[in-house]
Amino acid sequence: MSASISAAANPPRIGVLFGGDSPEYPVSLQSAYAVLSHINRSRFQPVLLGIRRDGRWLLYEGPLSKIPEDDWHQDPRCTPAWISPDRGIHGVTVWDGQAIREIHLDAAFPLLHGKNGEDGTVQGILELAGIPIIGCGTLSSALCMDKLRAHRIAASLGIPVPRDIPAEPSWTPEQALRAAEELSYPLFVKPVRAGSSFGITQVRTPEELEPALREAFHFDSQVILEEAIPGFEVGCAVLGKEELFTGAVDEIELSQGFFDYTEKYTLRSSRIHVPARIAPEKAGEIQETAKILYKGLACSGFARVDFFLTPQGKVVFNEINTIPGFTAHSRYPGMMRAAGLSFEELIQRLLETEVKA
Repeated sequence: MSASISAAANPPRIGVLFGGDSPEYPVSLQSAYAVLSHINRSRFQPVLLGIRRDGRWLLYEGPLSKIPEDDWHQDPRCTPAWISPDRGIHGVTVWDGQAIREIHLDAAFPLLHGKNGEDGTVQGILELAGIPIIGCGTLSSALCMDKLRAHRIAASLGIPVPRDIPAEPSWTPEQALRAAEELSYPLFVKPVRAGSSFGITQVRTPEELEPALREAFHFDSQVILEEAIPGFEVGCAVLGKEELFTGAVDEIELSQGFFDYTEKYTLRSSRIHVPARIAPEKAGEIQETAKILYKGLACSGFARVDFFLTPQGKVVFNEINTIPGFTAHSRYPGMMRAAGLSFEELIQRLLETEVKA
C-alpha cells in the first residue's frame, strides 16, 4: 500500500539533511539546529532527514531540541527514509513498517560536513533525483573537498597556492624525509579529502614527520605535504549563483599552533576578527579573488573561501568549504552579518536561490 503527499502543498518543502557518518557529525547537528531554528515556517516547510553515524537514514519528526544533544535518533518519531533516485517521486521514500509513503521535495539543503556529505556523494543522489540543491552541486563539492586538485585548478587561474608534494603510502622513511626537505620545515601534512582540519599536523622537525603521515593516512588514502605559508588566515563568504554577494573578510588571530579542529569550535587560544584588520583595498582584493575561485571551481549557492595573507601582502589560496559551519556564531554567517545580512535573512536568501516561496 502506498500513500503520496501532494507536490502542490504549500509552503515549499525543503529537505534538510544532517548528521552523517563523518567525524564532523557533531558539527552538522549544531549547524542543522541553528538553520532549522531560523527558517521562516510560513514560507518554507522543512523536512528533516537525519543520517546516523552508522549511515542509516531517518525521517525525523520530533522536537528540534533533540538534534544538538544527539538524542534525535532515539526518538520514536524517527522513520526509515531515503532520497529516491526516481525523478517521478522527486523526493523522499518513507517506510513505516506497514506502508510506503512519498514526500515531494522542492529542494534539499545538505548540512553535512566532511566525507559522505560535503564531497559530492549526497549531491550526486540529489541530482540523480532531480531535486534542486541549496548549495554546491556534485562537481564543485568533489573538487573543493580535494585539496590537491582544487590547488591545481586555482594555480591554472593564476592564483598563488602553497607548494605541495603528494605522499605515497609505500614511501620509505627516507623518501618521506627527502620530500619534506624539499619543502623545508615547518610544513603541514594533510589528508587530501577531509574537513575541519581532521588529520592535519604541523610538522616542525624530521622526527614528527612519520607519525604525522600515519595520522593523515588514517583519514584518507591520499595525503600531501604542504609548505607552511607565513602570515595569517583570512576568509571570504560568497553567496549566490550568477550574481555574487560577498561578506566582510574575516581574520583568524592565533596565539599558538594552527587553526585545528579544537580551535575552530572552541576558540580556546584564537580570535576571529570581522572585519579583518587589513586595508580596505586588500579586503577588496581578497573578495574579488574569492569570486574567481568560486566560479572557477563551479561553486553555487554558498561557500567560504579561505586564504593565507603573507607579511608582504600576498594572497595565497588555502581551500574552499562548500558547506561551512552554519551556526549563528560560525564564520560564514558572521561575515555575512558584518556585510549587513542577518542570520534569518541569509537563510532566506539561500533558500530562495532554488525555491521561490
